[in-house]
Amino acid sequence: MQATRSGLINGMAGVAIFSGSLPATRLAVTGFDPVFLTVARAAIAGGLALALLLLLRQKRPASGDLLPLVVVALGVVVGFPLLTAYALETVTSARSVVFIGLLPLATAIFGVLRGGERPRPLFWLFSGLGSLLIAGFAAGQGIGATSTGDLLMLAAILVCGLGYAEGAALSRRLGGWQVISWALVLSLPVMAAVLVLRLPQSFAGVSPAAWGGLAYVSLFSMLIGFVFWYRGLAQGGIAAVGQLQLLQPFLGLTLAGLLLGEEVSPLMLAVTTGVVGCVAAARKFAR
Repeated sequence: MQATRSGLINGMAGVAIFSGSLPATRLAVTGFDPVFLTVARAAIAGGLALALLLLLRQKRPASGDLLPLVVVALGVVVGFPLLTAYALETVTSARSVVFIGLLPLATAIFGVLRGGERPRPLFWLFSGLGSLLIAGFAAGQGIGATSTGDLLMLAAILVCGLGYAEGAALSRRLGGWQVISWALVLSLPVMAAVLVLRLPQSFAGVSPAAWGGLAYVSLFSMLIGFVFWYRGLAQGGIAAVGQLQLLQPFLGLTLAGLLLGEEVSPLMLAVTTGVVGCVAAARKFAR
């Protein structure tokens, strides 16, 4: 019971931090191209993670942990940030956060495949209903210029779910902050090299808001949020704690409206509310 409660607290802290990721990315892509933004945030967080691992004298992962760490890196260090950065060039952050409603289902599926969890049938029923609401929302918006952004968001959700589940399974052996730190360090040589290649000739036209977005996604979205999130998933279970991600659209929509002045339509709120209700019910049957 104590581990479950602690898992929910840590998971909620991670969700609160991640809620600012898409609005911050939306700000950052106004001044930086998606590839530079992806490698810059990973390189900054990777440098901090390396310093932390050396300062605390952490033991290197076993050889058997290297491949799972690569999967984590491809999912949450490279895949999700890059795909969402490209998506947010064509869709608003308010629209994109609705797709976060698919993350609990994706995380749970990969939790079964990679983490050995076995939620009850009713869990899949309610999670599936939530996913259908998301799919219906996307389909009802037409196939205009935003369709590419929607597809990129869906791809981002898949790779992120895999990275979450793989990292949660590893956290049981290595610890939550160690998993994301080692994944960042493994990515650091490639990220640093690409950063140099993609370095703009000048940063004169970059606004303070874009710099603020880069700082947030580098420090909070890429490192600090995962310290809480992976610990929560490991303590409370991937499927159960993963359902907390359904609070993220509420928080993300609020930030998009307050900080970016983006329109939050009644349909977005209705879909988000419906999905949260479905996954709140699903959490009861996660174990």
